Amino acid sequence: MFRFTHTFLGSSLFGMATFGIAALGFLWSSPGGTNPPGRPQPQGDLRLLDPITYENLAVFPVVTSASYDTTPFLTLEEGLARGEVLVQEQGGDAIVRDRGTVRPAAQYSGPSVNQLVLINRSKRPLLLLAGELVSGGKQDRIIAKDRLVAPGADPLPLNVFCVEHGRWSTGSQFTAAKTIVHPSVREQAAIKQKQTDVWASVTAGTAAPRAANAPPPAVPQSALAEAVAADAPTQSYSKIYESRRVAPSIDVMVEEVQRRFRRSTASLKGERAVGVVIAYGGEVAWSDIFASSDLFDQYWTKLLRSYAVEAVARPTLREKASLDDAQEFLRPLKGREQTESEPGVYIWREIKEGSLSQIELDALEPKHFMLHRLVVRDS
Repeated sequence: MFRFTHTFLGSSLFGMATFGIAALGFLWSSPGGTNPPGRPQPQGDLRLLDPITYENLAVFPVVTSASYDTTPFLTLEEGLARGEVLVQEQGGDAIVRDRGTVRPAAQYSGPSVNQLVLINRSKRPLLLLAGELVSGGKQDRIIAKDRLVAPGADPLPLNVFCVEHGRWSTGSQFTAAKTIVHPSVREQAAIKQKQTDVWASVTAGTAAPRAANAPPPAVPQSALAEAVAADAPTQSYSKIYESRRVAPSIDVMVEEVQRRFRRSTASLKGERAVGVVIAYGGEVAWSDIFASSDLFDQYWTKLLRSYAVEAVARPTLREKASLDDAQEFLRPLKGREQTESEPGVYIWREIKEGSLSQIELDALEPKHFMLHRLVVRDS
């Protein structure tokens, strides 16, 4: 389903990067209908199954008979749990040990809300997804955008957004929170990239506009406000959505959709689930698709919980999106494209077409293929 064309401008810049002119990465934009070279071959035909519905949430499984080997890649949760990945505030001391070499981490002027330092001490490329939460330090943060970090690379200045507005004090060492924030927050970080809008989406539950006559959500704004006041005075994302005022509605939805998803995909012959398209009421709003079923499985529970958080904060509309509506989220978008690359490591691209935004992350080694693709309808 992924189809690609070429662009002269993209070709020129990619060639420059190959010769090291843009050793730290580069950006470019190209007019609609053209794409940079080196795009990976299509993964194969992606197919949607009938939706799994619960309340106002619809999950369309994305399946394919094609798959890539994603075992060489390390996830953030796995890397932090094993001590192979270190995240710290800027200005902190750290020692990097890799391939027998011991060296100090780079030093910065001091802690920053929107930048941390990440060190990949493993022997595998590290995959980061926009919206992944790291807990600790002076504030809880989320990863700002999809990217890969090469094994043994120098300490990386990592762009992040804060999701704990009311704390700026020394905390514990950063750990994986086993959480991906819900789509409205991910959209503000990955697409719109505004810290104030990230904070607003954390406490509002959703950035989607609400019609005047829409039914109330399962978790109204007043319940979120009570959760902040009683359980999350620092406006910590995790504490808000794990509070007793909010979590039960989310837990019930996750458990039931998970059960129905397993039943829907259990009898597949020669195909595996590699992603999902998500609708709220009659609106298709989001998709996450991965290069393999193994990689999708590693993120699936966290992603499902994030979709459920969004669902309980949206109006409880009973309209249902159709398979044709969801199919739109599988087609390649055509529009203005912005691309960033680290030669030999990854290519990141964003394409905007009307109200839709598409973000793709390609791995370049050991083989060029698309690791992750998301499409979001702007709220």
